Amino acid sequence: MSETASTMLALGTKAPDFSLPDVSTGDTVSLADFDDSRALLVIFMCNHCPYVKNIKEALVEFANDYDEEDLGIVAISSNEVENYPDDSPEKMAEDAERFGYPFPYLFDETQEVAHAYKAACTPDFFLFDEERELVYRGQFDDSRPGNDKPVTGKDLREAVDKVLEDGSIVEEQVPSMGCNIKWKKGNEPAYFG
Repeated sequence: MSETASTMLALGTKAPDFSLPDVSTGDTVSLADFDDSRALLVIFMCNHCPYVKNIKEALVEFANDYDEEDLGIVAISSNEVENYPDDSPEKMAEDAERFGYPFPYLFDETQEVAHAYKAACTPDFFLFDEERELVYRGQFDDSRPGNDKPVTGKDLREAVDKVLEDGSIVEEQVPSMGCNIKWKKGNEPAYFG
């Protein structure tokens, strides 16, 4: 496992568009599907990464806690699947069902969406306000596999609470850490490595 940090995309960046298949329903999900949400959380994640496994249950709890709030949530896996078959759409659908993901889990086969967001690691979190401008990119919390810190989602919760309350931004944002996105050979972005 290669520890990789978020690229910390510039705050204020507009949410790049996407239109990807939901592995559970087969439906295409697009950025426009969240137009009615005051805020949107885009999560790059996958099945096999230890950093994602460390927070999966807490992430589901987080999403359920904000179910009544005006927060749209979507998860995207951009890993290549030939060398990482646990991240195939079929396995993604199994994972979504097993953990009860209350958000769409999309497959970015071409990796174009990961490139557009400058996503680097799993998990990688991007929170956008009502204007779909980036207000948070950082860690879920400071728990990592093996560091014995509790998984609370406190950093992301604070960011979401602020943007939903009054549109304000968390001042201190700590990069997310995780496994690097598994790029297809020759498709690695300039910011990788």
